[in-house]
Amino acid sequence: MTNREATEAAEATATTEEAVLEEALRTHFGFSAFRPGQDEIIAAICAGRDVLAVMPTGGGKSICYQLPALLLEGTAVVVSPLIALMKDQVDALEARGIPATLINSSLGASEQGRRIRAMGEGAYKMVYVAPERFRHAFFLEQFKRARVSFFAVDEAHCVSQWGHDFRPDYLRIGEAIRAVGRPPVSAFTATATEEVRRDIVTSLGLRDPGEFVRGFARPNLEFRVSAVAKRAEKLARLSAVIDEAKKGIVYCATRKRVEEVAEHLEEWGVPHIAYHAGLDDAERERRQNEFISGRADVAVATNAFGMGIDRADIRFVVHFEIPGSVEAYYQEAGRAGRDGLPSVCELLFNYADRKTQDFFIDGRNPPVSFIRDVYDLVRRAANPAGEVLLSIQELTDLLDGGNSMMVGTALKYLSRCDYIQRYDIPGERKRGTRLLDPAKSGGDLAFDEAALQEKEQRDRAKLEAMLAYVGCRTCRQEWIQRFFGEKDAQACHSCDTCQALGSNRIRPLREEEIVTLQKALSGVARMSGRNALEGWVPRYGLGLITRMLVGSEEQRLAELRLNQLSTYGLLKEEGRDFVRDLLEECLRFGLLRSTGGTLPMVTLTPLGEAVMKRETPPRLIWPKVRKAAKGLPRGKAREPLVLDGAGDTDLLETLKKKRAQLARVRGGVPPYHIFSNRVLEELAARRPATVEEALDIPGIGPAKAKSLLPSFLKLIAEAKRND
Repeated sequence: MTNREATEAAEATATTEEAVLEEALRTHFGFSAFRPGQDEIIAAICAGRDVLAVMPTGGGKSICYQLPALLLEGTAVVVSPLIALMKDQVDALEARGIPATLINSSLGASEQGRRIRAMGEGAYKMVYVAPERFRHAFFLEQFKRARVSFFAVDEAHCVSQWGHDFRPDYLRIGEAIRAVGRPPVSAFTATATEEVRRDIVTSLGLRDPGEFVRGFARPNLEFRVSAVAKRAEKLARLSAVIDEAKKGIVYCATRKRVEEVAEHLEEWGVPHIAYHAGLDDAERERRQNEFISGRADVAVATNAFGMGIDRADIRFVVHFEIPGSVEAYYQEAGRAGRDGLPSVCELLFNYADRKTQDFFIDGRNPPVSFIRDVYDLVRRAANPAGEVLLSIQELTDLLDGGNSMMVGTALKYLSRCDYIQRYDIPGERKRGTRLLDPAKSGGDLAFDEAALQEKEQRDRAKLEAMLAYVGCRTCRQEWIQRFFGEKDAQACHSCDTCQALGSNRIRPLREEEIVTLQKALSGVARMSGRNALEGWVPRYGLGLITRMLVGSEEQRLAELRLNQLSTYGLLKEEGRDFVRDLLEECLRFGLLRSTGGTLPMVTLTPLGEAVMKRETPPRLIWPKVRKAAKGLPRGKAREPLVLDGAGDTDLLETLKKKRAQLARVRGGVPPYHIFSNRVLEELAARRPATVEEALDIPGIGPAKAKSLLPSFLKLIAEAKRND
């Protein structure tokens, strides 16, 4: 057979396989064509290959494992963390005449046993299993009798401790897969960065998987971030969105906030539900069904709500506070507009809200000393059998310090380390705790402290990435797509930044600008070793990187031997102010990443590394070249302004008071977030009359000129009248 004949035969075979899949899609599900990427994933699963598929909410991932389950011999096992999602999908499959079932804690022991036996007899094509079932030896033993065609692990990011929703029970899935003879495995998730994808592959033991990252662009969604200073402004903005879009979800960070917002919706006469994990299972299900059926237009909920919600006409998703990660945000926002019609995703941002996420990070990352204290408390409270029947809140009340979230995290970690065992108490919502070696005290326990510290650093980096999204000046959809690794991301032209800035502001760079940018990024790379994604922890902030790039002669750089780097002084001619502005733009456009915290350190992102190596053409807002202070070479620090007379000094004090007031109104942000001292000194000295005149002052950009400057210009005008 010639090469041409072989090619034609292969193409004919592929065409036949595609036709078979399309016919199966029409027969079983009534769809005439696959969504983009579905056919490739299904073909790979049917060929017996391991698969990792990252498809955003609404991308049609359930078809990707349901259709192969019907075409392959045996029973497909679908691991899913949510009982409601399992029930919805099993009900839909049974309505189509497809034999499917679920096995989870909602069933009694006898019914679970009956379904397990039926699975072993080949009665089902699909069995949905909750990951906690794999804790039980009886279940695993019975499970071995089944002929499993493949495992489909839904919400696979839960297997990664670097993911936004890590669940320890997911770590048992690998053992279950091996117990039934290691059939092919398909992992599905709506949001996973490159590092989370690597962790999924390792944790599930995927063998040379086909990786499919598809469809993060959602052209029908309009992304917005609204800066709000007070709760009243948030509520006013929420009311406007509801009036505009009618049907949707309001995500709140805490149960208390859910109840508060729900009270306002009640006053406004908006049909709604309030949903959070504090409700019992039956009440949560009742409220969820009320929303899905359309009897309620709006759901106000914590992040416990939303996975598997099958309602296509959600016209808005509002985040009342900032979420803890970009992954969580995009998964939740992506529940809008699943029918392809225009929908709004709006984040109401107040900088003070980050305190809530900082609290959550602290709760998810208790110090080792606290974990030992919790263990010793359990040991003291245990009965002679080494068991404790106290709830997490009851244990917290007995502790001197800490909160229930920290206690819950400590118990999960102790369980993962096999120092305790957590088990369900029949008929109660709380769980019991059993010591596995009561003779050990907290001081006898060994922990991987480096791993715990790394996890906390990553959790804080996730929050900083979310803050970077809030402050980004590029297209929001493009920023998100690049965050998840899509290299061909394009501007959406509909988000708030696209509308505000216009395409003429964000542009490709000229050759000389690209060279300058490469120098700046190289400086960051040299000072952070390589980049954080390869295991290097960044050690320096923007200030020190800036001073190294402009060749500062200060003693600090010499002590750290930064003056010996090849990039030292590389941008001396550009000046310190310009280099600082350029690095800040790189942060906003996702070329750099900050660790956050009180001393934020900076490193390259994958996009920044690609730009540095000229693998990806850069697009950003090129900063204006600032004029150096008169008589001083560029790159040197400017001398303080000398104000002319008492009038200017009094005006400066007035401007500082206004700055402090605005900082308080905006949630207690640092005053320099409004304007720096230098900017206020320049305003007091120059006394500009218009916004255009003030824009010549370094540190005043178009955004601040629009939102902040008018208050200061009014004070300047009053000072002129009083002179």
